[in-house]
Amino acid sequence: MERTLPLMIRARAQAVPDVIAQYSKDKSGVFRPTTFSAFYDEIRDSAAGFLELGVKRGDHVGIISDNRKEWLVSDIALLSIGAADVPRGCDSTDREIAYILGFSDCRVSIAENRRQAEKILGKKAEMPLLETLVLYDPSDDAIRAEAKAKGVRLLDFPEVVEMGKKRRAGAPDEIDAEMDKGQREDLATIIFTSGTTGEPKGVMLSHGNFLHQLPSLPLIADIKKGDVWLSVLPVWHSFERIMQYVAPERCSGIAYSKPIGSVMLPDFAAIRPQWMASVPRIWESVRDGIYRNIKQQGGVKKRLFDFFVGIGIAHTSMRNLVFGLVPDFHGRNRLLDAVLGAVPWLFLSPFKALGDLLVFGKIREKLGGRFQAGISGGGALPSQVDGFFGAVGILLLEGYGLTETAPVIAVRRQSEPRPGCVGHIIENTEVKVVDDAGSALPVGQKGVIMVRGGQVMQGYYKKPEATAKVLSADGWLNTGDLGMLTRDGEIKITGRAKDTIVLRGGENVEPAPIEEKMRESEYVSQCMVVGQDQKYLAALIVPSQDAVMSFAKDSEIPILDYESLLQQPEINELIADQVMALVSPQNGFKPFERVFKFRLLAKPFEVGVELSHKQEVMRHKVVEIYAKETAALFA
Repeated sequence: MERTLPLMIRARAQAVPDVIAQYSKDKSGVFRPTTFSAFYDEIRDSAAGFLELGVKRGDHVGIISDNRKEWLVSDIALLSIGAADVPRGCDSTDREIAYILGFSDCRVSIAENRRQAEKILGKKAEMPLLETLVLYDPSDDAIRAEAKAKGVRLLDFPEVVEMGKKRRAGAPDEIDAEMDKGQREDLATIIFTSGTTGEPKGVMLSHGNFLHQLPSLPLIADIKKGDVWLSVLPVWHSFERIMQYVAPERCSGIAYSKPIGSVMLPDFAAIRPQWMASVPRIWESVRDGIYRNIKQQGGVKKRLFDFFVGIGIAHTSMRNLVFGLVPDFHGRNRLLDAVLGAVPWLFLSPFKALGDLLVFGKIREKLGGRFQAGISGGGALPSQVDGFFGAVGILLLEGYGLTETAPVIAVRRQSEPRPGCVGHIIENTEVKVVDDAGSALPVGQKGVIMVRGGQVMQGYYKKPEATAKVLSADGWLNTGDLGMLTRDGEIKITGRAKDTIVLRGGENVEPAPIEEKMRESEYVSQCMVVGQDQKYLAALIVPSQDAVMSFAKDSEIPILDYESLLQQPEINELIADQVMALVSPQNGFKPFERVFKFRLLAKPFEVGVELSHKQEVMRHKVVEIYAKETAALFA
C-alpha cells in the first residue's frame, strides 16, 4: 500500500490508464467519462495551479461544495503538494462556514457556486486570513466586484487549472516531486463534526488514517476493475469521503449524482452502477417510494406485492439460519439453526422465485440491473428497511464508524452479511466493550465501544482538552456508542451512551431502539423520545403527511389544513394505536420503555435546524426548539 493518497492515485493511473475513474454530467445532463490517465493529469494541473496561488505545504484550504468531479480533483491536488483541505457542504449556513474557515486558518478556499461565495464574503470579517476564493461554477461581474470590495481575490477553477498548465510546461516534474515528499502521517483533512452535541470540532485525519482501511476491501466486497459507484452523499462527510478513495483503489469509477429520487433513479438507469454508498434515510426513502407507488395501484397488485414481500422476508430469515447468517452472542448451535431453517427455506424457495419473476425483478431493474450491493452508514439501518431490501434481493452492507475513525470500524461482508449487526471489525483494528468502570466486558454483554487502530484521528484541531476526553494516551478512542461483540468478531450497536434517558425511578432508557420501532409505522416519519428526569417517556412525532392525508380522505375526516388535521382526535388516536402496538411488551419493550404521551409536529425536522448534516437528530436542538411542547407533555 502506497504511503499517501496521491501516490495511490498515481499508481492506479500508471496501472490502468484507460479505465474510467470518473463519470460527470455535461450541460445536457449526459454522463461523460474521464480515464485514470486524464484524471491524473487534471490533478497535476490543478496542483500546480494551487502552487501558483501561493498554497504551501502545511496550509489548510477550504472546500465548500457538494459532490462533483472537481471536488476529488481538488482534494488530491491539494494533498499532492502537502496541503490539507477543510471541507463542508452547500447546505451549511454562513455562520458555520465562517467558523470553520476562520478557526482552521484558511487563506484560500474553494466555493462550489456564487451562493457559497456570497456566504463566505458576507462573513469575511470573521475570516481575517482569507485572501483567495476559487469558484467551481462560473462567476460573474457582480460577485467579482463584491470579492474585490472585501479584499479577496476571486478566480474560476478553470483559471487555476490553466495557471497550473503553464507552470507545468516549465516544470513538468514538479508535482510528482512534491508527491514524493508526502508521508503517511501528514495531515490530509480537517473535517468538522456536525455538532449534534454542541460546537463543531475539527477532526484531524492523516493520509494513513484513510489508507488504513483500504487493505480490508477484498474481504468486504468483490469490487472489480471497471465497476461503477453512484455517488450521492455530501462528499465533505467522512463516509462519502472514504468512498472517493475506495473506488480508485479498486480501479473502479465514480458517477456523480444527487440524493433526490427524481435525479438518482434516472441516473441509476443511465449509468447502471454496481455499488452505492448511502445513509439509511435514503434507503428508507427508496423503500417508502416503492410502497407509495404500490399503494396507489391498489387492488390485486398491492395484495400480490404484500404477499411476496412477506414471503421474501420469511425466506431470507430461514436462509440466514441455514447458512449461519445470524449474530452469535451466546453460542448458537449452528447445526440446529440449519436444521430448523432448512425445510421452511426449501418450501418457500419456489414462492420467492415467483416473487422475483413477478415483482422483485422489476424493482431491481430500476437500479440498472447490475447492482451488487449498497453500503449503508452514517446511522443505524432500521430493521424493517434492512428486511425489505433483503426480501427484494438487494444486498445492503451496513457499516459502522465515526468521523474520528476516518470513518470505518466495521462493515458487513458481502460473502456473509448478517442482519442485526454492523459487520466484522476491519483488519488491524482492535475493539473492546467496557463497563462504566472501564473494564472490558465479555462477548454478548452491552457496554461502551472503544476502538484502537490506524484509522483513529490525530485529535481535534486546537482542542487538546476535548481530544483528551475521548482519546487515551495509549490510543483507545471512546466512541460514545453502546454495543456488544459477537462470537464471530462482529459488532451490534444498541444506542448512544450520551443519549441515555434516566427516568425518575432510576431506569436507564436507550431512545434509539424505541424511535426506530415507532418509525416502522407508515404514519410516522420522524420522532424523538424525551423524558430525562421525568416519571415516564413521551415523544415528539412528525407524521408522514402523505399517509395521514390519505387516511383522512379514506376515513372522510374533514381537512381544513394539515396543522388543523393533526389536532383531530381521529388522527391522534391513529398514531396512539400505532405507537402502542409497536412499542409493546410483545415486541420486547419493558413497561418503563412505553411511550405514554406524544405531540404531533406539522413541520418536519430539517438539516441544519433539528438534524445534523448526517440527518441525525440533534437532541439538544430539538429540546431547545420544542421546549414548550415538551414541557406540556409532562405537565
